[in-house]
Amino acid sequence: MNNTWYIIINPTSGGGKAKKKINKILKIISQFKLIIKTVYTEYPHHEEELVEKAIKLGYYNFVCVGGDGTIHHMINGIMKQKHVDTSHIKLAVIPTGTGNDWVKNYNISKNPNKAIQVINKGNSIYQDIGKITLNDNKKEFYFNNAAGIGFEAYVVKNIDQYKKWGSLAYLIAALFSFKSYINGNYKITLDDKIYESSIFLISLGICKYSGAGMQLTNYKAHKTGYFDVSLIKSISLMKVIKNIFKLYNGEINKVKEVTCLHAKELKINGNTSSYIQADGELIAKGDFCISLIPKAIQFIV
Repeated sequence: MNNTWYIIINPTSGGGKAKKKINKILKIISQFKLIIKTVYTEYPHHEEELVEKAIKLGYYNFVCVGGDGTIHHMINGIMKQKHVDTSHIKLAVIPTGTGNDWVKNYNISKNPNKAIQVINKGNSIYQDIGKITLNDNKKEFYFNNAAGIGFEAYVVKNIDQYKKWGSLAYLIAALFSFKSYINGNYKITLDDKIYESSIFLISLGICKYSGAGMQLTNYKAHKTGYFDVSLIKSISLMKVIKNIFKLYNGEINKVKEVTCLHAKELKINGNTSSYIQADGELIAKGDFCISLIPKAIQFIV
């Protein structure tokens, strides 16, 4: 099993478009003569169960055929299982999603042939993983790309009605959500610094992209072992529209209202109405702690 790639396919990724690509992907894999076992997700969060069962059986090499949500659920399956140290697990991705934000960070192509070539070469890197711990019930969630508190999570909460717009869904949902959003009053602890204020949003990045290509943190100043953090206390819709290109070109640090920081840990206290999203998935609301697990998983890139 050490030489076998356990492939988890989400046929509903990319708005269901992935289903049309599956036969082509499997045909290309067969040409590379990779040893595989293939399973399909059948319902939401099924990836977590499939990963846990596979690791228990001795599979350590995984391929995700899906989008950012599929990767996110596989990461949670890897991090929550108790059978093996997560650093022994390798994860590769054949992207079939809509946003495909995580793969952009490593220039993994949406072309199946090129993505499978990456798997065949087998080059791996260790990447940090974010951990969210809810204060009230101590439940844990994990993310491999980015998380957001406040407005970011509010947009994810509202995004379903805009998914017909594909990769523009997050931007359109953000613009339409602006009017109804109310800032939260937070007590935030970033490592040893405390902020008590009305906050528009907080973004935490491990990688570079989120929201289908947006760069919401200053990745150019990335520090290994730290989250990139963007904190906005207040901003107008007109200011967002005026600086909309800076959301995509890596210059968000040049927007006056954005404070760019680094931190290993973030705590939210005293605001039970605050939502958090991770990798585009709405997690929960309430008080929580977000911490970084260094070099937690091997990714094939």
